Amino acid sequence: MDYDRFFSSVGRQLQESAIRRMGTVVATRSNLVSFAPGYPDATLFPWEALREIAAELLTGRDLSALQYGPTRGYGPLLDSLVDVLAARQIATRPERLLITSGSQQAVDLLARVLVDPGDVVLVELPTFTGGIAAFRNVGAELVGVPQSADGIDLDVLDVAWDCAIGAGRRVKLLYLIPNFQNPTGSLLSLEHRTQLVEWAAYRDVLIVEDDPYGTLYFDDADASMTRPLRADAPDGRVIYTSSFSKTLAPGFRVAWVEAPANLIDRLETAKQSVDLTSGILDQRIAHEAVRRGLLEQLAPALRARYRLKCTTMETAITREIGNRLSWRSPKGGFFLWATLPEGCSDVDLFARALEHDVVFVVGSAFHVDGSGHQTIRLSFSEPSPEQIDEGIRRLAVALQSFVPGRRG
Repeated sequence: MDYDRFFSSVGRQLQESAIRRMGTVVATRSNLVSFAPGYPDATLFPWEALREIAAELLTGRDLSALQYGPTRGYGPLLDSLVDVLAARQIATRPERLLITSGSQQAVDLLARVLVDPGDVVLVELPTFTGGIAAFRNVGAELVGVPQSADGIDLDVLDVAWDCAIGAGRRVKLLYLIPNFQNPTGSLLSLEHRTQLVEWAAYRDVLIVEDDPYGTLYFDDADASMTRPLRADAPDGRVIYTSSFSKTLAPGFRVAWVEAPANLIDRLETAKQSVDLTSGILDQRIAHEAVRRGLLEQLAPALRARYRLKCTTMETAITREIGNRLSWRSPKGGFFLWATLPEGCSDVDLFARALEHDVVFVVGSAFHVDGSGHQTIRLSFSEPSPEQIDEGIRRLAVALQSFVPGRRG
């Protein structure tokens, strides 16, 4: 049966995630080295500690452990998140928090509650594909603003705002990933953070700050460099989202939004029509992990391991590929953003790389203006150092088709 005539306007415009599409490829090829999905390293999950927490919760002594929970979130977890955010220099209260099923749901709810069809949402160029999908699905017009070495270009940002207003459009939001951005790995400078908060107030724009990687800084950075924009915007100008996916385990799907209470109320109502409540067992395990200090115990090992993997990838690229790829070394997070040599496109290289059993995400998937074909995203977070070495060797062979010459 042909369902095309039954689809709504939203159903017709839904776009497949480029990253999830890569996951399908990975699942069907056993010898593949994948630099595509931004998955954390599963060997770093605190398996024993989580097993102990789960065993205690599943004794049956507390029957609510497997019952429906409140839409807003498990009360003790909301309380503990106040302390988590205080450590990030964000002063908040439980009534300003909503638990979501992953940070993707947080962005989706914000899009549905705040954006009307035709509204302009400003985004970094490039930006996270999940953010692109969430805003496009509600009919937003996405305008990309290029990034400099310090993050989003402030001068171009204001020009973009002015052009949109001049065209009679309403600019609602600026969507940002300031810490080790997905996909570029860039770190927004502290000066730019202050200026962005001031700019948003001056232009009456809300900032959605998506911060899943802020605690995963390497040894050449520190927590002061990842200070949230929200920490300097107590008036509600900045809406903050974060998650346990990159620091505890993504399988729990526990994330949150921090915003003024009246906005949280609207988001809660919207969430009721989606899933009623995020998984209560997941939330209770996450709460126990916070209460027992598990996140603080894990953090040094996570930072050291991802630093090692990043260094392994950069060393392998230098050895195997040399100056045929260019990139800026990330100071944290999961990603290395590389620029391809002249005459090589992301789509063409992907096809050739797949023949050599290595994949990445094409850079154009992260661009809202159709550009980016000279870039690729390489994720170093999940593969082992040995797999990284082998994958870069395969990528170098694939590149030979486009840039002949001696390796390195």
